[in-house]
Amino acid sequence: MQNAVNKNEKENLVGISSAHVSDAIRRVHESNAMFAKEVIDNASRVTDSVCIIKKDGTKEQFNVQKVVEAVKKSAARMMIKFSDEDLKRICDFVNKNVSDLQKNEISIWEIHNIAESALESINPKVAQSYRNYRNYKTDFVAMLDKVYQESQKIMYIGDKENSNSDSALVSTKRSLIFNQLNKELYKKFFLTVDDLQAIREGYIYIHDMSARRDTMNCCLFNVAEVLKGGFEMGNLWYNEPKTLDVAFDVIGDIVMAAASQQYGGFTVPEVDKILAPYAEKSYEKMYNRYICMGLSFEKAREEALKDVLNDFEQGFQGWEYKFNTVASSRGDYPFITMTIGLGTGEFEKMASMTMLRIHAKGQGKKENKKPVLFPKIVFLYDEELHGEGGQLHDLFEAGVECSRKTMYPDWLSLTGDGYVASMYKKYKKVISPMGCRAFLSPWFERGGMNPADENDVPVFVGRFNIGAVSLHLPMILAKARHESKDFYEVLDYYMELIRKIHIRTYEYLGEMKASVNPLAYCEGGFYGGHLKPSDKIKPLLKAATASFGITALNELQELYNGKSLVEDGEFAVEVMEYINNKVNQYKEEDGNLYAIYGTPAENLCGLQVQQFRKKYGIKDKVSDRGYVSNSFHCHVGEKISPIQKQDLENRFWNLFNGGKIQYVKYPISYNKEAVKTLLKRAMDKGFYEGVNLSLAYCDDCGHQELSMDVCPKCGSKNLTKIDRMNGYLSYSRVNGDTRLNEAKMEEIKDRVSM
Repeated sequence: MQNAVNKNEKENLVGISSAHVSDAIRRVHESNAMFAKEVIDNASRVTDSVCIIKKDGTKEQFNVQKVVEAVKKSAARMMIKFSDEDLKRICDFVNKNVSDLQKNEISIWEIHNIAESALESINPKVAQSYRNYRNYKTDFVAMLDKVYQESQKIMYIGDKENSNSDSALVSTKRSLIFNQLNKELYKKFFLTVDDLQAIREGYIYIHDMSARRDTMNCCLFNVAEVLKGGFEMGNLWYNEPKTLDVAFDVIGDIVMAAASQQYGGFTVPEVDKILAPYAEKSYEKMYNRYICMGLSFEKAREEALKDVLNDFEQGFQGWEYKFNTVASSRGDYPFITMTIGLGTGEFEKMASMTMLRIHAKGQGKKENKKPVLFPKIVFLYDEELHGEGGQLHDLFEAGVECSRKTMYPDWLSLTGDGYVASMYKKYKKVISPMGCRAFLSPWFERGGMNPADENDVPVFVGRFNIGAVSLHLPMILAKARHESKDFYEVLDYYMELIRKIHIRTYEYLGEMKASVNPLAYCEGGFYGGHLKPSDKIKPLLKAATASFGITALNELQELYNGKSLVEDGEFAVEVMEYINNKVNQYKEEDGNLYAIYGTPAENLCGLQVQQFRKKYGIKDKVSDRGYVSNSFHCHVGEKISPIQKQDLENRFWNLFNGGKIQYVKYPISYNKEAVKTLLKRAMDKGFYEGVNLSLAYCDDCGHQELSMDVCPKCGSKNLTKIDRMNGYLSYSRVNGDTRLNEAKMEEIKDRVSM
């Protein structure tokens, strides 16, 4: 019928005017539209009598609106919203295809196939989401079974993947069980088949899979910006503090609330400068009160300064109690870092001095005090300020005294060589580490990734990272040899996988609303973070980094030619230079701030050995131990001096600008001058340096010394032992047990030079 209409219309067009031609064409289109509507209407009438046979065998009348709801949910999972026109096209397509089957009963699987076909023509991404979700019930049984098995382990055995989590607590167990489910959902709905193959075999490792779909990673949180002028938290308005004691309380609340909305390290940069204005307010208030009481100017000042100092002492002690005893909503103790040391003002210096003194004393019973783990303290070292004759040289001495007793603070050089120091020397901008070792790449106020002109300046405070994915380089070399392929060809494949994961992560997180983390996105905690709760956070992600992690560089060199980083290291340097060039290429092409990160493998150090053994067996000095070396560090069992270790690891320092730390073991029994000498040497080299001791405390009599397993004073084995995990400290023993995994405990046992 329709073909006949079109044929007659065309024959009538011959030899008539253009006006008649236009009118005829219009009538053809109207005829086509009427015919299409008639077909669809007929299809709708036919489908009214169709029954759907569901998976359980029951039947119900076909309703195209159920298909619409299903495809809308699939679109929402991909952060896509269909237009009314799109939904109409889907309805029309489904109705017509159901009608064309000419059946009274249709299986649910046939409906799924029709819906998928409709989605493929409109948005293939949503079609894939629909396909994944439609099959989820089959996979969900296996997924839940795996989660159940893991939950049983957590409930009755515990979990030692993260030493900051006390898996004996009910709240932590609950969180860990949820994390197992979230991890499985991430693998199911976010990763490709190639990604899954790579992580299952062990060529790459995606960190924090339990949280990556929900939020971002480590950050430099802008507490000062949140406090300024007041802010809203938990639907309540907080006025800006007017005294130091209130500032401590409010900052503690901000840190705990904001750190709960992310994973990874939470750093408050230059906290001495944040606290100083509130100390000034307290001082003025107290000084005026003492003057009103009739004290002399000198005595009023003296008493007011004592009160401010007392507030500092109480405030820092309160933070140490809060940050080490109050678990976050994630079930762990947030990894909180604070940087200090550059403030030259009276109250800035008082803040830094007091923080070091309080930390050095430790917390606990009067005769049984020990240092706490949080906040990690990082000393920002400027040779002009802290060197001999410098304005803050006494602060440096206090920092050394604290480090030799407690290992903290760690030390960041701002005036040596390298990337971090160069930013400080040129712009006077500090790149504080995010958590234990992550560093941000430059982001300029006007130019973004590159400066707009010579007056453009970089921004670091308020920025963050969106996650790390680590390469397993020994596995990749073994695969290349096993398959007779070029190593760099295989490496490129896995780097491209990581690149695509990062690109999808930027896109996915960008669709989140600012309401997911109000302090960060709405109250100024993050750079540009003054959004409305309903705004998407995508604009803020431009300044966020994404990390390519590196582990087992020593084992890579061993596998390559049977030599360690101490004996050779040339191939390891070559590989890292190649990775740097490749990542820089990705940055330019994608417009994303990728960074190269020396992975602080905690649980991963043992997992990678298991993965290598399963695929390629036991190789001497590669997979014959229970752990692999972290990032670019020499093997912990090497019999080398601290100075040799500093020099050997210096080769890699500027090849890991997205995350690095250098540390050596100080077998010197609290020798202050030796600690000072090594620290000064590290600062001259531009290092981020950690003092590494093994601290042990008897919980019965309070005796303390370096590295004891039985108290020589009372014979007790009830010890608390603190060891450097990687870039941070952890309890290697608490109440006779450990929070660390077996692989990490084996590594600690083997330490000679770390």
